[in-house]
Amino acid sequence: MDCIFCKIISKQIPAKILHETSHSISFMDAFPLVKGHVLVIPKNHHQKIQEMSLDENSDLFSLVHTMISKVDSITGSTLIAIHNGEDAGQEIPHIHVHLVPRSKSDSAGPIHSMFNSSVQLSDSDTEKYYDLLKI
Repeated sequence: MDCIFCKIISKQIPAKILHETSHSISFMDAFPLVKGHVLVIPKNHHQKIQEMSLDENSDLFSLVHTMISKVDSITGSTLIAIHNGEDAGQEIPHIHVHLVPRSKSDSAGPIHSMFNSSVQLSDSDTEKYYDLLKI
């Protein structure tokens, strides 16, 4: 497999590894958006969160929880971002959680600023998506 994250996990590519658990690893982003940008990834190759086992998922988000305090200490606020699939903006097809220190002066905005417009749903569309998404 030609996955850069799998190569980091197998130590074929060097990385600034911050912490490692049985199923996950965190390291400094090689192309950081800001100082202190961290990635947290599962050790097994999965493109989407729903492909991970519950143990892998629990371990991944436990490591996110551990690392968020460290990242948050940089500026006091941290963006947690996951692009779950190519159409969602995922550039490397291996699940990765971005932990990005944020500040008012970083020129990035809220999630709604990523989109050019918002959608207006009719009552029937709202009901349709409610029925589709409820468990």
